[in-house]
Amino acid sequence: MNGGPSGFNNAPVTRTIIIATALLTILFGIQGRSGNVGWSYQDIFKKLQIWKLIASVFAFSSTPELLFGIYLLYYFRMFERQIGSNKYSVFILFSVIVSLLLEILALKLLKDPSLTILTSGPYGLIFSSFIPFYFDIPVSTRFRVFSLHFSDKTFIYLAGLQLLLSSWKKSMLPGICGILAGFMYRLNVLHVRKIKVAPNLFSLAPVVLF
Repeated sequence: MNGGPSGFNNAPVTRTIIIATALLTILFGIQGRSGNVGWSYQDIFKKLQIWKLIASVFAFSSTPELLFGIYLLYYFRMFERQIGSNKYSVFILFSVIVSLLLEILALKLLKDPSLTILTSGPYGLIFSSFIPFYFDIPVSTRFRVFSLHFSDKTFIYLAGLQLLLSSWKKSMLPGICGILAGFMYRLNVLHVRKIKVAPNLFSLAPVVLF
């Protein structure tokens, strides 16, 4: 279980997401604005800073989060190869939009002072990908360390756990919302699996970036 052949063969959408994530994270980091990318309920609905909502989908707020996030995005490119770039684009859009809506709803309902600003990054996409990873990707290797049983999938789960806990509640909430979005996609809510994206829409981005 290694995610398939190395590189981005048959995974142009994943390549675009990873490049956009890396570039935006580095750009905000150079400008010293990494801590300002995360959004709050007030930013969106009172200050109307919609750019934060868009930027937060891609840019991580720290280098460790970027490293773990890029690793997981790159690994999960296997799903684009399995279902095709068109359906994978629908999966991305559904995961991102639904997870953001769930985050907004959670912030509105919880009213937790420690959750005034959520951490940024493609948490919705990454953690929704753990649903097909758990259900559809079989274990190929098992091993034991000090009487503890592990599998080759363990390292992916540990990377996800590290990312989930990177900013405690501020990262846990987006991660949980991403997992819920993944379940909703798997349950085919609103018949999302039948939706298709116009080929030119998801094929233009890689051309622009290169």
